[in-house]
Amino acid sequence: MKQILFRIIATAFTLANLTAAEKPNILFIYLDDYGWKDAGFMGSDFYETPHLDALAAKGMVFTDAYSNASNCAPARASLLSGQYTPRHRIFNVGTKPRGESAHRRLKIDPGTNVLADKIVTWAEVLQKAGYRTGMFGKWHLGKDPTTQGFDVAVQHQDLTKNGGHYLPDGTYLADALTDRTIDFIKKNKDAPWCAYLAHFGVHTPLQPKKFLLPKYEAKQPGELHNHVVMATMIQAIDDSVGRLIAGLERLGERENTMIVFSSDNGGYGPATDMAPLWAYKGTYFEGGIRVPLFINWPGVVAPGETSSEPVIGLDFFPTFCAIAGAPLPDQPVDGRDLLPLFRGEVKSFGPRPIFWHFPAYLESYSIADEQRDPLFRARPVNFIIIL
Repeated sequence: MKQILFRIIATAFTLANLTAAEKPNILFIYLDDYGWKDAGFMGSDFYETPHLDALAAKGMVFTDAYSNASNCAPARASLLSGQYTPRHRIFNVGTKPRGESAHRRLKIDPGTNVLADKIVTWAEVLQKAGYRTGMFGKWHLGKDPTTQGFDVAVQHQDLTKNGGHYLPDGTYLADALTDRTIDFIKKNKDAPWCAYLAHFGVHTPLQPKKFLLPKYEAKQPGELHNHVVMATMIQAIDDSVGRLIAGLERLGERENTMIVFSSDNGGYGPATDMAPLWAYKGTYFEGGIRVPLFINWPGVVAPGETSSEPVIGLDFFPTFCAIAGAPLPDQPVDGRDLLPLFRGEVKSFGPRPIFWHFPAYLESYSIADEQRDPLFRARPVNFIIIL
């Protein structure tokens, strides 16, 4: 016990006293509507993700990782702020009532569309700790990520101009975002950096990486997954990950980079399946809020590790502060520092409460087989689970 305590104290002292050149880089790959089972390492029997699988095999996979919300804007607000939804008050995508008014029985809390400037993000903390920070992809928290901690920001809709997955010149969006992320790393490799690659994939509209269509049209469907267009979109993301790793190795940045991989919420119900979890994006069943997560950090996270410790997206705020040797800001931070788990100093923190608050409605998909509610994927809900 004394030896473990000493290691924890020594780790904290070391991180707090690292020079800028010694601080680990952070590459956070955050997907959109990517389901709990949508990768090979999580059990997909149709989608192909060899690059993600290789990273997961050399890192720590979390089987019980949760999103802060079942759809994207509140999930991202909690991720960046380290706060549960009642603190930042982004509850839904947009503030208008959803669904038919005749079917709504409760008054909604509209909340807000924008993460308030007074809320400090982990990107701002990393900036103050000497990191160069870049955001590439889906922001969804206001107009300008550079006002909330990012030195460089490339938003996906500014590239595509049309809300889809293709740029006007025909470049696939996942490729364009990857190019810009690699360019950011190349320009900042002489300082510690954090690249937040928030892919728009695999969100609707479902648009294939066209040259991959014949491959998946000819492939035998799996029992769990069989959606050909989704398969091409997932491979496009995985191929981008392969290019990122090659870029890190080419630039000499691989060994000092922690890679985080996760998703904002459950998968898109009409195109994928989270079985044995029930339901999908937009619901507050497990299939809507449990997400894939792995950490790959050479020399720190032991390869081949699997953890069933319940974790949630807002845990990354205090974790990134600890990694950067930076103090927490003077604001509520609801997450838990996961660094002791990464380093193998603890296997579990013991039971903890995890909280969701959704004071709104979210209309149904055309399918309702796993909702138990033909009108809404989610109605106003507020619950705590002890895990």
